[in-house]
Amino acid sequence: MDFTYSIWILLLPLISFLVIGLPEFVNKKYAWSHKVAGLIGTSSLGLVTVLSYFTAFKYFSADRLADGTFATFVPYNVTWLPLGHLHFDLGILLDPISVMMLIVISTVSLMVHIYSFGYMHGEKGFQRYYAFLSLFTMSMLGLVLATNIFQMYMFWELVGVSSYLLIGFYYTLKAAVHASKKAFIVTRFADMFFLIGILIFGYYTGSYNFSFTGTEIAYGSCATAFTVADNARALAAGGMILPTALVLMFIGGAGKSAMFPLHIWLPDAMEGPTPVSALIHAATMVVAGVFQIARLFPVWIEYAPQALEVVVIVGAFTAFYAAAVACAQSDIKRVLAFSTISQIAFMMVALGVCLPGHHGAVLDNHAQLGYMASMFHLFTHAMFKACLFLGAGCIIHAVHSN
Repeated sequence: MDFTYSIWILLLPLISFLVIGLPEFVNKKYAWSHKVAGLIGTSSLGLVTVLSYFTAFKYFSADRLADGTFATFVPYNVTWLPLGHLHFDLGILLDPISVMMLIVISTVSLMVHIYSFGYMHGEKGFQRYYAFLSLFTMSMLGLVLATNIFQMYMFWELVGVSSYLLIGFYYTLKAAVHASKKAFIVTRFADMFFLIGILIFGYYTGSYNFSFTGTEIAYGSCATAFTVADNARALAAGGMILPTALVLMFIGGAGKSAMFPLHIWLPDAMEGPTPVSALIHAATMVVAGVFQIARLFPVWIEYAPQALEVVVIVGAFTAFYAAAVACAQSDIKRVLAFSTISQIAFMMVALGVCLPGHHGAVLDNHAQLGYMASMFHLFTHAMFKACLFLGAGCIIHAVHSN
């Protein structure tokens, strides 16, 4: 099945970012008018949405494999940086959860682009705002389409930069500047653990892929490139290397998804424009942590099922804590922010309780149900939380108060 056109899902928002942003940054007098900048950004996202829906229809209507599962397609995968037996690849991976995320991101982002046309009308920096929206969307699309962990990390950091730029959009206000710095610093702190986890993972497995065979885990994907000492070191690790690496990566996901105690940046992120809040909370930044666990789930289940207890405990505590805090808030956007933290935590719990049954690494029906519930809730939450934030924006616009 031909999915080579899927590269345009990534390229269109990138081109939109450059076309809208470059004239604004080079010289203000060359900047597009508000109307043209908005039309360029919204039109490119409209095309991305059409391509995403077409991809989803084509993918899910295709014949399934013999075991009833959907096939995985990799229309692009190029070696970007070879480092001995390790190599960093860039490409596009299409499987059920990445195709589902294409629908979520493109739909919510398109609605935010259209909504912003009216909500942000007349704002100083309108062109800059639309340029950053395109960059944010491209970053998240790149994250969910990544073929390996390192590519995911690159786009993960781009999502962080985009959120920093959008949360601090009103840079003349001290509160917005502090909120953007807080979000950037807290998520960078968490991402440091994510990077350490990736490096440990790559060193001991010899691969940055999302799933492997047992021999790759023990000896690396290119056994000939490893010395006997390397093999001995990997085997002598006592089975703790992969759980450690995965838990470190989970800390990165917990920072992005605002799990306790790294949740402190998210309520303050409300200082950004309300449509940005809808984008960050619904379709992009905060679900990245859940997507990371789901994407690496074959490795969690096969090599570190006991480490999933960490995900459950953190998720369960965060769910109830954030919901309780939300009840004590008076700012409409902060109520929704804490609600988001609680809902994302439920997704984490659903993934964390997916433990294999009596068949070892093979998921039984109950475990599969937990995984499905998490992904289904991610999909539905993105839609209703975007509606809640955009609805809150209408109220704020009407009464001029939060």
